[in-house]
Amino acid sequence: QEQLVESGGGLVQAGGSLRLSCRVSGIIFRTAAMGWFRQSPGKQRELVAVIGSDESTNYVDSVKGRFTISRDNAKNTVNLQMDSLKPEDTAVYYCNGYPIPRSWGQGTQVTVSS
Repeated sequence: QEQLVESGGGLVQAGGSLRLSCRVSGIIFRTAAMGWFRQSPGKQRELVAVIGSDESTNYVDSVKGRFTISRDNAKNTVNLQMDSLKPEDTAVYYCNGYPIPRSWGQGTQVTVSS
């Protein structure tokens, strides 16, 4: 069955960087559009970045120019490079299919201190 395993989160100071990775199994990864989502306490989960099977990308305005989504079809992974992090980026980050998410993984916590 499908499995999503996120990693790479941590505690970082404002202005710092983190690289998240998500290993995907159980789907035909190379044909799937994938997204990174995040959820902060008391807020709804939001879509942060999307990468298509053709490697086209889109980002929510708040992360444009700071985050970069990429994929490695040979390794069935989708990555999120996060630079110039801000305290408001603090959240649990998840990867999933787009536009129709499947079962959610455990996510990875990102905490940005001011």
